[in-house]
Amino acid sequence: MSATPGRDHGLVDLAIIGGGINGAGIARDAAGRGLKVLLCEKGDFAEGTSSRSGKLVHGGLRYLEYYEFRLVREALIEREVLLASAPHIIWPMRFVLPHSPEQRPAWLVRTGLFFYDHLGGRKRLPASRGLDFAKAPEGEPLKSEFRRGFEYSDCWVDDARLVILNLIGAAEQGAAILPRTRAVSARREGEGWLLEMVGEDGRPQVVRARALVNAAGPWVQDVVQGVTRLNSSHNVRLVKGSHIVVPKFWSGPQAYLLQNSDRRVIFVNPYEDDLALIGTTDIPYEGRAEDVAIDGGEIAYLLGVLARYFRNAPTAGDVVHAFSGVRPLYDDNAENPSAVTRDYVFEVHGTAAEPPLLSIFGGKITTYRRLAEQALERLQPWFPNMSAAWTAGQTLPGGDVGASFEEFVTALAVDHPGLPRDLVQHYARLYGTRARDLLRAARSPSDLGRHFGGQLFEREVAYLRETEWAMTTADILERRTKHGLHLTAAQRAAFEDFIGGRETRAGPRIA
Repeated sequence: MSATPGRDHGLVDLAIIGGGINGAGIARDAAGRGLKVLLCEKGDFAEGTSSRSGKLVHGGLRYLEYYEFRLVREALIEREVLLASAPHIIWPMRFVLPHSPEQRPAWLVRTGLFFYDHLGGRKRLPASRGLDFAKAPEGEPLKSEFRRGFEYSDCWVDDARLVILNLIGAAEQGAAILPRTRAVSARREGEGWLLEMVGEDGRPQVVRARALVNAAGPWVQDVVQGVTRLNSSHNVRLVKGSHIVVPKFWSGPQAYLLQNSDRRVIFVNPYEDDLALIGTTDIPYEGRAEDVAIDGGEIAYLLGVLARYFRNAPTAGDVVHAFSGVRPLYDDNAENPSAVTRDYVFEVHGTAAEPPLLSIFGGKITTYRRLAEQALERLQPWFPNMSAAWTAGQTLPGGDVGASFEEFVTALAVDHPGLPRDLVQHYARLYGTRARDLLRAARSPSDLGRHFGGQLFEREVAYLRETEWAMTTADILERRTKHGLHLTAAQRAAFEDFIGGRETRAGPRIA
């Protein structure tokens, strides 16, 4: 890099590499404890693993089979905490598990559900129960050989928005958030790190930090070895997980959890009102994380599981969308990819006399907040005056909806009587109380500017660019929202032309 940097961000307490859920969670927590924070992400936020998950906040029922009791308990406790923190993007969902005795005996499933109900101090969600499919409406779409099953609770989450809300929260606490800014090199200089970065425009940037956090997910080892030039005693194991999206093919709000003959489980979840999200696969992955993509074999595998259980299962022609992600799991040498731990491990380079590098191996969306707390606990010796943990009882931006989300939607609809109820519901779901800033005095759809199709209007596009770092078509249609699933090819092309003709903002603008 040039000896004369394009921009010098000065001195911070914590520089974080990686804008997925772990980096975002640490940035918000650290900034709220009084630390000066800078986070850089080489692409868009949540562009990698954190927008390509199964979109669940859950304890991990199947992890009980691998004796991951501590992880399941921690995840179940966090499920309650997160549900309270962001009820607009996280909400309860009931999962129906048809009993398949070829895979697991009923007593084993029942025992697992008993532990699942009680390990985490469940308060908000209803308990599990048995179902007789001859009487229960949940059995209607299933084949007749599945006569009974079970039902239990977990939660849905908009994964990419969870990342963005944490970053907005960090920015509101004073953190510097840098999208599309790649970490190039880092070296210790005196009592801190000198981190060199380069922006999308090619201009170099630097920051000096008292501590460095490597939250790069699948690229964690690239940062250790390629950016900081250190060695690691830990490893990540890349596991490919793929999902397909099809039109919803059953009635009711419930999801389904299907046991397959290879002992994997497949989730079949309601998605975007009239769609279904089906996944995931667990396949060892050896390629570059940037190149991951679903293949025909995975699509056939997922459709095959559906065909085993459902009367009118979708076929290949029904697939409207598909995506694949790489999960950076901590390598515990398990032979079966499905058995690899979803736990996380920290590695700290640095003695008390030198600035630390903290690297994160593994983790999952449900436990990101607790991971952030523990990461800062590990850094406490270098920041003895850091404030105490604070995020457990605080809502994420937009999450302060009051007594119930439904009551908030009703109040928002009253304030904007000329807007269709489903459009108000859309804004409430994505933005919570921040929807009031987006809508302002809008009384009718014509007040929202150009209509691009579906529920996408120009007002929302401007708001995303001004407050959520959105720049590209994919940022807006795929990660900040899911409008892309509801636009025709012609509508999407028109929107791409619109985006290409507008300047982007650095964002967000925090009042």
